[in-house]
Amino acid sequence: MATQKITDADFSTFVHSTKPVLVDFWAAWCQPCKRMAPILEAISEQYSDTLIVGKLDVDQNPVTASQFKIQSIPTMILFQEGEPVKQIVGFRPQSDLLAQLADVL
Repeated sequence: MATQKITDADFSTFVHSTKPVLVDFWAAWCQPCKRMAPILEAISEQYSDTLIVGKLDVDQNPVTASQFKIQSIPTMILFQEGEPVKQIVGFRPQSDLLAQLADVL
């Protein structure tokens, strides 16, 4: 399954899942975010049985970005049963990101 677009309106519903949910807070103008996109897409496809990956544009969805005090992007937050359990800030190579997520994959 490909990464899914998330908005302020559906964020709460999206992260309350039986599977862990990785949310990528990003913006269209952010170059490191653009470099993360294919990595997150690949992880989303490869681990679709165990992980949901969503993307939230911080410019179009400022309420949620503010709620989680997002100051640098890309920021990825891992949610389990709607609760944030891990935050990863900045560009990460796929191997590093997979290592960070190993306990839920």
